[in-house]
Amino acid sequence: MKNSVLVNSVRFIALLLAQVFIFNNINFMGYINPYPYVLFILVFPFNANRSLYLCIAFLTGLTMDMFGNSGGIHAAACLVIAYFRPIALRFTFGVSYEYNAIKLPNVSFYERLIFISSLVFLHHLVLFSLEVFNTSNILYILKKTLFTGIFTSILCLVFNILFSSRQQ
Repeated sequence: MKNSVLVNSVRFIALLLAQVFIFNNINFMGYINPYPYVLFILVFPFNANRSLYLCIAFLTGLTMDMFGNSGGIHAAACLVIAYFRPIALRFTFGVSYEYNAIKLPNVSFYERLIFISSLVFLHHLVLFSLEVFNTSNILYILKKTLFTGIFTSILCLVFNILFSSRQQ
């Protein structure tokens, strides 16, 4: 129990610091800005208390909002993916999820890709929709979601593969 809390605390701090000091300063082609901090929400223990998990997701987004002065859009997007994570797990892993037999480092690359990408794209769609908050810019929102989602998904997969192979 203590080891899990320590690992998750270090993961939380490391991803947020990396996001604030490194990834918030990356801006490809004017609109592609990766958000790999969502990996913390995606890999949080699957058998954790749901209320605690939603609170931690909210605090993760709120912390990003405080550093980025973004008015709560990260908190809302993080809550949405935290709420929909069980649905994505059921969709991706099926019966294995029902029996709590999932260990993300042990699943196939394809399943990991589907799980991470689906929630990253959902996060970005909510985030950019709230950021722009204008339906006349739907093509801009979709383009930004697509390109930033691809870049963030690749970073999250790389981080997940690198750090999960170290733990095995």
